[in-house]
Amino acid sequence: MTHSSPALLSDIDAALGRPPLLHTTSEVDPASWAAAHRDALRAAVAEHGSLVVRGLGLVEPAVTEAVFGALADALMPDREPFAPRRSYGGGVYSSSKWPPNQQMCMHHELSYSLRFPGLLLFACQVAPEEGGATAVADGPTVLDALPVGLVERFEREGWLLTRTYNDEIGASVAEAFGTDDRTAVERYCRAQGIEFAWQDDGSLRTRQHRSAVVRHPVSGRRCWFNQIAFLSEWTMDPEVREYLVDVYGPDGLPFNTRFGGGDPLDEDIVRTINEVYEAHTLREPWHSGDLLLVDNIRTAHSREPFEGPREVLAALGNPVRLIDCSPTVEVRTA
Repeated sequence: MTHSSPALLSDIDAALGRPPLLHTTSEVDPASWAAAHRDALRAAVAEHGSLVVRGLGLVEPAVTEAVFGALADALMPDREPFAPRRSYGGGVYSSSKWPPNQQMCMHHELSYSLRFPGLLLFACQVAPEEGGATAVADGPTVLDALPVGLVERFEREGWLLTRTYNDEIGASVAEAFGTDDRTAVERYCRAQGIEFAWQDDGSLRTRQHRSAVVRHPVSGRRCWFNQIAFLSEWTMDPEVREYLVDVYGPDGLPFNTRFGGGDPLDEDIVRTINEVYEAHTLREPWHSGDLLLVDNIRTAHSREPFEGPREVLAALGNPVRLIDCSPTVEVRTA
């Protein structure tokens, strides 16, 4: 830790209602500043769950990539995304392509995978005219606020994610798995504990069973860690849901979630989860050049509707294995 780290930590503004915020007026290049304060920044994320750094001026992809590389131990490729991303190389991606007028609800990145980022890194190249915040919510706090019976059922059963991949909506097979070679896709699915079935029209349907609650591998705290509400049919815009069900059928939605035992989730359950998230949401409007660091296991994030151009780059840092987070349900792999 550098000599300036204690002072840096004391400068963090932890006002209610928003993520902790650090203002900096770096006189050196952003990557050098990030490298010099790496330990302090990561200590702040460990303490608070997230941190916004304002003043670095991260408006160029190359500079952003250098900063991300200085702060993370390693960056991992994006696999099984639910929506396409543009790759900038070096483990840096655009944010997921999602309709600007629709809420991207709270979720933990790749919580349906057996290997997921422990640290998320975001950089705002262009701030939107209105809205578009990447808001955050504390997983242990959300867990404690959810109905006890609901949490107990999800701890006992886990949750089930069903997906249909085609070339018309959401991520395609090639975008999700990095290849359209069926043998390679099937090998990946078996290794990741994903059930799969190719359809007559060439589309792919999958099912994966995961824990809804895990323990943080460092702090040991129990965390609500999943995408149960975000990837549910009940979180979709009603008109979009009706159209997709009409075109693809109720079992052909690009994604949906269930209880781990297979029972469907009713709309009230999903609404309850999203209402608890909203009650504990922290938000800070993006400024162009901002950096946001998020402990992905402890802290959920969302993307709010926006107007005007918005460009936020993202990276998936410090990979963690589900098996190291005390999962409550077993995942069988081939």
